[in-house]
Amino acid sequence: MRPYFFFSYARQDHVAGGAFVDQFFSDLRDELARIEPAAGPGELAYRDTERLRVGDDWEQQLSRMLAVSRTMVALYSPAYFASSYCGKEWTAFDDRVRRHRKLTGESVPALIPVVWEPPPAELPAEVRRIQYLEYHLGPAYAALGLRDLLRADPHGPDYRRVVRAIAERVREAALRSVAELDGLDLGLVEGCFPVPAAVAPQTRSSLVRIFVAAGHAAARRPDAGRPAGAAVPAQAGTGPEQRTPAGCGHRGGWYGAQPWDWAPYHPPRLPSLVVQAQQVITRAGHSTTLDEIGPGLSASLDRAREGNQVSVLLVDPWTAGTEPYRAALREFDDGNHPVTAVLVPAGTDDPADGPARARLWGGVREVFPRNWLHRSGPEPLFRVRVARERFEAELLSTVTVAQNRLLDEADDPDPASVRARFGLAPGVGTMPGLTIPSWPPAPTPPAPREPREGEAER
Repeated sequence: MRPYFFFSYARQDHVAGGAFVDQFFSDLRDELARIEPAAGPGELAYRDTERLRVGDDWEQQLSRMLAVSRTMVALYSPAYFASSYCGKEWTAFDDRVRRHRKLTGESVPALIPVVWEPPPAELPAEVRRIQYLEYHLGPAYAALGLRDLLRADPHGPDYRRVVRAIAERVREAALRSVAELDGLDLGLVEGCFPVPAAVAPQTRSSLVRIFVAAGHAAARRPDAGRPAGAAVPAQAGTGPEQRTPAGCGHRGGWYGAQPWDWAPYHPPRLPSLVVQAQQVITRAGHSTTLDEIGPGLSASLDRAREGNQVSVLLVDPWTAGTEPYRAALREFDDGNHPVTAVLVPAGTDDPADGPARARLWGGVREVFPRNWLHRSGPEPLFRVRVARERFEAELLSTVTVAQNRLLDEADDPDPASVRARFGLAPGVGTMPGLTIPSWPPAPTPPAPREPREGEAER
């Protein structure tokens, strides 16, 4: 079997946004299947996570598939160029293309770059000689990368244009078939990166895990044949009757195909609230991951805490009381998660004061009874009714408080090494521009006093 493309990507990009990497891979494979129907499902693409099995020699299998795949799609990003193993894959396939040109005189553009995130300014000469930007793919793709286009609108024209273009490149190069390479061993390949400029930012970032509980269009469409724009009855416990299918605004927010498409503020704007949160946290010098809230949430939060990572839950008040969210959030509320923030936005089209508003927030209180009691304490990590104009400030504030608490509880005799795990150099504050002290402050022990005359020594 000779796959049409070998999918080369940085593991760190998958850790930071696996849902987006997975979706692009699936979208590209599906688009290729559409324009190349003769290709069987098994020969469209190779990706390590889909083909490797327990007991496989992963390096041997990667070497074999890289040697026979017709093209290689490489997800360019700072993390990609900071990965020595991505450097091995890139160099090995580039050498294979050069070897084919030397033997046949035919130049096949089988190494196909995709700008996932804008790469570092300084790239190896080998990489610079291969064009990775095209004018007709749009300025947003060149400036922001495909990940941002996917996050903003997975069905939008900008994202779909790039997917179609990459699929066309794969098909064209695959039909010209670069010669296979016998005996490739990635372990012996000397890659042309990591790029030093790409490595440095990784040491300055701490990881913030984002979990989202929000409605989405599929969950609100019990009748798949309902005409677009027709009202959809609310699910039990989700709120008032103003529920509409994908693409329509209503009380509770704007919902798309996935929970992370949720936009609670009206008029709806792109990016979604989740993407906005990731951008805010990234601008503050940190990296993020994204997951949907569900069974196992508490265990995931505990693992993050053990790994010196803080977490943020973004919760849609209209769906907090529905499954699979309700059970996971109740378990969270029953547990102890001192370095996890919870933000529950108040949508701009939510009910005004009155019975409907009381029912909405009463439902949130019923899901979070313990945290609700502490929502007004000093520097709380549980914040409800977060308005549009306060969202970014509240988010950064809670991340800072959570990181300070994690620093305080770290059981390490060397404070410098604790700070280093968060990417903080000696003498640098927790986050630039924010000086929020940790809570609660460590109690000051009383000063010792001499026993009075006649008092028995204890």
